[in-house]
Amino acid sequence: MSNNEKFYKSEVDFLRDYNPDDFEKLSLTTDILIFSVSSDTQRNYRKLPKKHFSVLLVKRGTYPFKNKWCLPGGFVGIKENLEEAARRILLNETNIDNVYLEQLYTFGQVDRDPRMRIVSTSYMALVDQKKLKGNLSENAAWFDITITEKGSNMKVALKSDQEKMEFVVEKKLKDESSFNYSYIVVENERLAFDHPLVISTGIDRLRNKIEYTDVVFNMMPEYFTLGELQLVYETILGERLLAPAFRRVIKDKVEKTDMIKKGGGHRPSVLYKYKSDH
Repeated sequence: MSNNEKFYKSEVDFLRDYNPDDFEKLSLTTDILIFSVSSDTQRNYRKLPKKHFSVLLVKRGTYPFKNKWCLPGGFVGIKENLEEAARRILLNETNIDNVYLEQLYTFGQVDRDPRMRIVSTSYMALVDQKKLKGNLSENAAWFDITITEKGSNMKVALKSDQEKMEFVVEKKLKDESSFNYSYIVVENERLAFDHPLVISTGIDRLRNKIEYTDVVFNMMPEYFTLGELQLVYETILGERLLAPAFRRVIKDKVEKTDMIKKGGGHRPSVLYKYKSDH
């Protein structure tokens, strides 16, 4: 019988016999899913630049999965809490700091890492690429996301300046009241670990949250037009929105300024900013 199964009259008695080797061990990591929305170089001045929904990946330089892409991640230090570890890893692996960060999900499949039993608590970060200071780490790159859904399958195509890849996951509805899904990887060649599951989970979380929260403004510049804001919503949701309905939804979240955006061949547009105290 192990010490943790014995009956003790007091905590003092328990600690006297306590041996940490009586307990099976696992390691804890954190992976950071970093989303952004960027713009194409403007070629047609009569139209707003096309937006791209993007994720930041890093290329692994060591085994396992050497030369494959993954989310920035690493082991949690023995004296760190989870968010401290996530922010440290984010800075060390990507040179990104001071961004919106929220805990996403804990992934604990037994075989998710070939090295040992590892559980990962993932975080989702949202950034405006134009606000980032300094350059990304050499092994990091932004990948534009294209999502195609057919039946219960979701195909996610990822494209950077030098590389393209894709994966397919099967979505299964776990809870109809909250639209909570589970995912099974159907196809994947270039992404390490179970990171297709992390990315898929984050896409659905973000799509759900921008409907009822203000998180999207973490991906926006300080000043923007309503047309630019609508394009960001459409890019993340993957669908066109009717302008009158969209403006009714966001009217209490934005504040009109006395500034005007000029230039190009389109009409000058009023600039807005996020109303943080609404």
